[in-house]
Amino acid sequence: MPNAPCMSTTASSIPDLSEQELRAWLALIRLPGIGPATLNPLLRGGVTPREMLQQPPPQLSERLRSLLRNPDWEQVDTDQQWLESPDCHFIPLTSPRYPEALADLADAPLGLFVLGRLSSLNTPQIAMVGSRNPSRGGEQTAREFARHFARSGIAVTSGLALGIDAASHRGALSGGGPTLAVMATGLDRVYPASNRELAHEIADNGALISEFPPGTSPRRGHFPRRNRIISGLSLGVLVVEAALKSGSLITARLAGEHNREVFAIPGSIHNPLARGCHRLIREGAKLVETASDVLEELAPKLQQFLAEPTSPVDTNTGVSTPPEDSEHRQLLDAMGYDPVPTDTLVERTGLAPEAVSSMLLLLEMEGRVSSESGGLFVRIKSDATG
Repeated sequence: MPNAPCMSTTASSIPDLSEQELRAWLALIRLPGIGPATLNPLLRGGVTPREMLQQPPPQLSERLRSLLRNPDWEQVDTDQQWLESPDCHFIPLTSPRYPEALADLADAPLGLFVLGRLSSLNTPQIAMVGSRNPSRGGEQTAREFARHFARSGIAVTSGLALGIDAASHRGALSGGGPTLAVMATGLDRVYPASNRELAHEIADNGALISEFPPGTSPRRGHFPRRNRIISGLSLGVLVVEAALKSGSLITARLAGEHNREVFAIPGSIHNPLARGCHRLIREGAKLVETASDVLEELAPKLQQFLAEPTSPVDTNTGVSTPPEDSEHRQLLDAMGYDPVPTDTLVERTGLAPEAVSSMLLLLEMEGRVSSESGGLFVRIKSDATG
């Protein structure tokens, strides 16, 4: 598939970088045979890309020093032109906008190319992965779980592959939440091509993400690298349906190494696509039957992620309680005690949809709000602060 400009239609920005700094980062990423294992310690030690190119660090081999002295500036020009298109971004490892959870990895990408909404990268995320050739039931399960996560304010992250990945993205979109697709190609290419329309929808409602510069074709070795990003961005990884030799088990293994929660949905003992999940469960993954099972396990991490830093903590429950004059109080007052959809709460409060979804999730975990069928939320009458 030939190179193409960015696919979105809103204004573009390249945050936190001067043009000279941006070009140095792009040159660094384009260098063959030099990656995070070599460069991250230098970058985290305060050496800038411009400094590396101008005076290659003496601890590197002469071959690497030679590469740093002779970057491919024509490719950098091409990358920079792509970034000038609408909604295309580049976030370097040292930027405050770089996702903190991903930055903690020893082999974190040097930078992220992003097409879509930058704000979606900072939404709490659950990764969903599984077979490229799922059963009809597995595909339906992925959609339903993803829809529930989206309605609860959790972004769904996956790899834009056929099967469970695509079903998870579509379920999240149907739930009105953001979804993020981590790609093993440049963002000007969609693999597989049959998911191109889905990629457009994801870019408009979340983000496409890649560590690979524009023009990069799919290669076998790129997919494990993509999987570490899927795991690194997420609070946990849910394997929906997977055979014993599925690449999804690589993502699950990486999640364990990254200290993320690993979840697996069991299936029939006669279904070969359930055997990967059964192996994960035997090895310690948490067996889940509903999306609520996942949210309950992630509750402590979600509370830490979503709670306001200034909120006082109840010494009996250990739960952060929003101040009475906070946006949480505004949201509760707007709810009343009748079931109400999220869109109505957004309209009543004037708050951003993602903020309302996050606050509803936190209030639900605190026992002050409950979720009903049809995407409705209702305030619990025993709420002592009412």
